[in-house]
Parts: sequence; structure tokens; C-alpha cells
Amino acid sequence: MNGSTAPEFETIVYERPAEKVARIVLNRVDARNAQSMRLLYELNDAFDIAAQDDSVSVIILAANGPHFSSGHDLREADALGVIEAHDRVGTWCGFGCDGAQSQMAVEKEMYLGLSERWRNLPKPTIAEVQGKVIAGGLMLVWPCDLVIAADDAQFQDNTISMGVAGVEFFNHPFEVGVRKAKEMLFTSDFLSAAEARQLGMVNHVVARDQLSDFTLALARRIAEKPLFALRLAKEAVNVAQDNQGRATAMQTSFAYHQLCHSHNQQVHGMLIDPSFMAKTFGDAVGARS
Repeated sequence: MNGSTAPEFETIVYERPAEKVARIVLNRVDARNAQSMRLLYELNDAFDIAAQDDSVSVIILAANGPHFSSGHDLREADALGVIEAHDRVGTWCGFGCDGAQSQMAVEKEMYLGLSERWRNLPKPTIAEVQGKVIAGGLMLVWPCDLVIAADDAQFQDNTISMGVAGVEFFNHPFEVGVRKAKEMLFTSDFLSAAEARQLGMVNHVVARDQLSDFTLALARRIAEKPLFALRLAKEAVNVAQDNQGRATAMQTSFAYHQLCHSHNQQVHGMLIDPSFMAKTFGDAVGARS
């Protein structure tokens, strides 16, 4: 496939800013790029287009507006309808399941499943990040191969404040190390761009007004390399990380995440602790686990 026409999306902008480079842009600015089910499916479709286009060697993931992503969208009114209308992948519990298995099936596909899929795309990916990256926003950044952050970028997993033991794509120990991962989770504090770079989570920190130009220049340099060699190098590093126990740890933490949801549902009648909703939800649209 060699595509040239930019597809139309509701929540995503698909661009070709340079030869061999595709740029996918989150475009729910009014919602701080909170991740509705529609956005996640459209993002996956956009990644598919870039992955299947032989004229694309490198994919940039960026976001319009002051913030990269405030996490999953708790206010989405048509989430179930969007899921039911879309071709689903995760059908291990069937299409008519309910209760805890229904919640687990949806999150296994939409959150853990898509993040894992994006991590293993057969082309180099670069996250271009500014502003706040909260909870589910990390699950868009961490699957990317490289991360370029503006100097105003801040990273947070506040899910323990919600009564949930971390986001579904639990890559914290492999991004920032064990000690910092625990502090990040226990406190719900933000990591600055500079600190994230020191910890190895971010490749480069640049001025906000230089973010797009710097990222595109890096993408163009990488795109000049033979794509087959790039693919194999990426896969080799990913396999090395998985052999360190990442894949097993991911499945365990996802099970714990679902246990927290079930516990909260039984105790509070909702998937997250209502005290978080009372304290935070009015200020942070869509920030959630």
C-alpha cells in the first residue's frame, strides 16, 4: 500500500509532514484530549493506515492543544454504542457477557490490548508530548519507541487516588525503575520532563516552541534508514525487555487492576473510589485509570 490521501476522522488528524513520515495528532482539545472509545478506535485505525503504507517509515504521535492527554474519558455518553458498533478483537467472554468479565473484556481490548498492539507496530514510533500526561495518557506515550517532551510536560499516574492499583498498561518499573515507580504510584505526584529524562523515560527535552520541529527532524533522520533493519532492531529490543519479565508483570498488574474495579463496585457501587470524583473530577476532565 502507498497512501497519499489523508483520511477523515472525528477525533484524530492524520498528516504526512515529510517524506516517509506520518504524523497522527490527538484532536479533542476541548476535552484535554481525553480518550473516548471513539478516539482510541480512530487512533488504532490511524496507526493501521501508517503501518500498512509502504511509503511511511516513521510514525509520530502528537496532540493539539496545551495538553497531550488527560486520560480516559469518564464523561463519554456513547462508549458502549461505539464499542458495539466497532469490529471487536477481544471476544474471549463473548459479546453478551456482563459483570466483572464484561469490564475486563472491554479493558483488555481497549486499554491493555491496544497499547500492547501499538508497542509492537512494525515501524518506529515517536511520541511528541507537551503539557499534562495523566494516567491513560501514559498508555499512549509508553508504547512509543522514543519520547520527545516539551519542557512543560508533566507525567502522572493518579489511579491509586481512584482506588485502583495503576493504569492497565503497567509499564512503570520498565520506564522509571522500581523505586521511582513505587513513589510515582504511592503519591500520585507528577514527574517533570527533566526528571523523566533523567530516569530514562524521555529521550529529549526541548523548548515548547521547538517540540514539533525537533521531533520531525529526528523522524526524518530515522526514516532514511532501511525499514527492515529498523523493524528488526525494534523487535529485538522489545523481546529483550519482555525477557526481563515485562509481559508477565503486565498480565499480573492487569488482573490486580480488575480486582480493584470489582472491589470498588462492591463497596462503592462504582468502578473507582467516589472520593476521587468529589475531589478531582470537576477540575480534570477525563482523568482516570
